[in-house]
Amino acid sequence: MSDIYTSELLPDSFLLSYKHRKPPFGFNGLGEITYLRTYSRIKDNGKNETWWETVARVVNGTFRIQKGWIDEHRLGWDVKKAKKSAQEMFDRIFNMKFMPPGRGLWAMGSPITEERKLFAALNNCAFTSTADLKEKGSAPFCFLMDASMLGVGVGFDVKGAGTLKIKGPNKDRTSRSYQIPDTREGWVESVRLQLDSYFYGTEPVTFDYSLVRPEGAPIKGFGGVSSGPAPLQKLHKDLAVVLEANLSESVSVETIVNIMNLIGVCVVSGNVRRSAEIVFGDPKDESYLALKDYSWDDKKERYVGSRADRADYGWSSNNSVFAELGMDYTRTASQTAKNGEPGYAWLSNMQNYSRMNNGADHIDHRAVGGNPCLEQTLEDMELCCLVETYPNNHANLEDYLKTLKYAYMYAKTVTLCKTHWPETNRVMLRNRRIGCSMSGIAQFVAAKGIHTLRDWCERGYDAIEQYDSVYSDWFAIPKSIKKTSVKPSGTVSLVAGATPGVHFPTSRFYIRRIRLGKNSELIKPLVEAGYKIEPAEEDKARTVVVEVPVDIGPGVRSEWEVSMWEKLQLAAFMQRHWADNQVSCTVTFQEHEADQIKHALEYFQYQLKGISFLPLKKKKVFKQMPYETIDEETYKKLVGELKPLKLRHIENEQAEVERFCNNDTCQL
Repeated sequence: MSDIYTSELLPDSFLLSYKHRKPPFGFNGLGEITYLRTYSRIKDNGKNETWWETVARVVNGTFRIQKGWIDEHRLGWDVKKAKKSAQEMFDRIFNMKFMPPGRGLWAMGSPITEERKLFAALNNCAFTSTADLKEKGSAPFCFLMDASMLGVGVGFDVKGAGTLKIKGPNKDRTSRSYQIPDTREGWVESVRLQLDSYFYGTEPVTFDYSLVRPEGAPIKGFGGVSSGPAPLQKLHKDLAVVLEANLSESVSVETIVNIMNLIGVCVVSGNVRRSAEIVFGDPKDESYLALKDYSWDDKKERYVGSRADRADYGWSSNNSVFAELGMDYTRTASQTAKNGEPGYAWLSNMQNYSRMNNGADHIDHRAVGGNPCLEQTLEDMELCCLVETYPNNHANLEDYLKTLKYAYMYAKTVTLCKTHWPETNRVMLRNRRIGCSMSGIAQFVAAKGIHTLRDWCERGYDAIEQYDSVYSDWFAIPKSIKKTSVKPSGTVSLVAGATPGVHFPTSRFYIRRIRLGKNSELIKPLVEAGYKIEPAEEDKARTVVVEVPVDIGPGVRSEWEVSMWEKLQLAAFMQRHWADNQVSCTVTFQEHEADQIKHALEYFQYQLKGISFLPLKKKKVFKQMPYETIDEETYKKLVGELKPLKLRHIENEQAEVERFCNNDTCQL
């Protein structure tokens, strides 16, 4: 196999001009810090990748997948055309005109895909339905755990409630001991055995954790260190408590959510660091709506509320409802106004419409849900791959249309890869669903106006349609069922200096706080450059917080200056002119707007496929928040105290990869 950085398509003669070129990282060093902390892999010599190396690895990995497919099916590989395309893709990623999702920056072309063939890790998100648990048994729960441990965010429903009675283990049979292998598969299998023993009344299961590596041992491939067996031991114990409490009863809505939430907590505690879950329930089910009826009481220093007993694990999912067109939103809107939940998904719109500008087409009639940040419509066990473009980083429309070709090509290439789940392969091979996204939309509107955005969206969508026809023919595969979305973005947009998705910044000038391990190689150069670093309040022994002053740029309004109604209208605009999947939008609202949520839902239920809300707070909710608004004078003072940041020769920095589609409101 060719070197992961230098190849026939990207020879040294091409890469030489990029090796010493300064990448256009965004936001006063924030982009570069974020890249090194989050996506730069450690090379065989112990040094961390620099930006050109990450881009080369990603591009080479992408074209190796393409060549493998073309060669396997004897379709005729054209190395001359591939070389030209690979070098153009490299240049456009290097200059941050588009990027693969964070997962792609981390995994594409690495041993995760090249050697272990874990191509599911290239996908951002998934959905699984619990409908008919009598037949499926533990499968939806194990799929969520398996996908989450690969960093894939998972949505699920509660339609399986009432379809399966919990029998409990058959204590008349000899118990089975399972020695858990020190693998992702071993952890998932242990949960399958435990759940099936309760669902089907098979023999009791006991677990031997002796093979699980001890706490602190390095995790190869995905980075980080092991948590030891403790999170899995706790999960087995907690699952037993939940299931024992429901013996001889049908699986309830709460039981389904509890099992999924407990798995989510285990995954996060097990040092996959971040994960995401979203659950969709019935808006008329009071017991479901009450699952998050708890809040923190500062005076009592504990959670209070009717469901305070769920506070230790209930946080692990965003709770949403499958809203029905024309429903009465009074009850749900009043709850949303308090803490932002539930969110809303209109499944009928998801099934019946692509872009909501040309009438119903029913292309997605088999869809049953969506991903945790709700930018993708999904069928049961379907995954999705997203890719992010930055229109504001382009001089003109013609340049942007060229970028869309390579952004589309990356995402389409990922659909050529098989996962280790047969059911997933079946739906993905048929749908070939992808999500070409835009970020920096608030910046683009400020710079070029909403009319120009509309033109770029319409022309861009037409271009992607054309690319899909050409490249689907070339690969000899079906055209993609849907191709565009607006993801909420996350740390990828920080690298590029873009505002995330359709969201407005907290202010023009602000402090962005980033958490690093106490022994991070990044700390020394940050201290030398004058950045403020202090111990993290939640983990002073192991984590520090770095403060980076940021200027979004002139003309971009903050989320405090834009009304809830305009934020909703921008989401609807992008759903109409760009996204044939969905627009992920968390609408922040001020206190005086809370009682308008009901009316807003009534108007926008015919223009959106999903939406969530989050109350804006003027006072600090907790110390060391990710964002803190500052004025221009403070910004200039802080920047004036900084020296040039020298981050070129970092070694052994374990990246904390963005593991799914995320923003600050949908990740755990």
